[in-house]
Amino acid sequence: MGNSRQHPGLVTRSALRPFFFDSLQEAVANQQVKADEATVFYLVNLLTDFSRSEKVFDYTQEGLTLRPLAELYGFAVEAASQSERKLILQRLGDVALFISGLFSGYFRRRLVDVDYYIAMGGSAYAYLYDTKGQNARERALATIFRQLSQQFVQFVDVLAEVGENAFGPSKHDILSLYALWAKTGSPRLEYKLRRLGINPHHSGPIH
Repeated sequence: MGNSRQHPGLVTRSALRPFFFDSLQEAVANQQVKADEATVFYLVNLLTDFSRSEKVFDYTQEGLTLRPLAELYGFAVEAASQSERKLILQRLGDVALFISGLFSGYFRRRLVDVDYYIAMGGSAYAYLYDTKGQNARERALATIFRQLSQQFVQFVDVLAEVGENAFGPSKHDILSLYALWAKTGSPRLEYKLRRLGINPHHSGPIH
C-alpha cells in the first residue's frame, strides 16, 4: 500500500506536527522500539521546531553556523546556574539526536564521527535525568530524558526512518543546503529548503 501522507514540503508548518507524529508512530512500530507516548510527543516537538533553520543553527559573527557539541558542553560547564546548565545540555542532546538521525551524510565530510554525537547526546540526556528536580514537570521530563539516554541509538534509527519518509533519498544533502543558504542568503536555496519542508529564517544580517 502506498504512503498516503502528504509530503511536508507541500504543506504548511502547522501540518508538520501531525505529519511527524504519524511518521514517528510508524517508525517506532516498524522498528519495535519501546517508546512512551510522552517521548514520542517530545520528538514531534523537536522535529517541528528544528524544521526552522534558526532552531538548528546559532547566529554568530560568521553567520548561521552549527555550533560544535564540544563548545555547547563548554558553555554548560561554565553555566552560572544549574537551570542554565540543564537548558544548554538539553539543546546539546536535541541537536546531537537530530543531526545523528536525519543527517548521517554530514559525518562523511567531517573529522567528527557519528559515534561522538551519540555519546555526547546520550550523556547529556543522562545528566538531565540524574539531576531531575522534584516538581511534576521536571519529573515528567526526566522520564523522557532517561528513555532518550538509554535508547539513544534506537531513536537515531527512528529519526532516520522519519527522515527517509519526509525528505526522500536527498536527505543527506539538506544540511549542506542549509549551510550554503546560511552563508549566501540565496533565494533559490531558500526555495529549495521550503520545498523540503524547512523554513529558513535569518536572525540577523548576513556578513
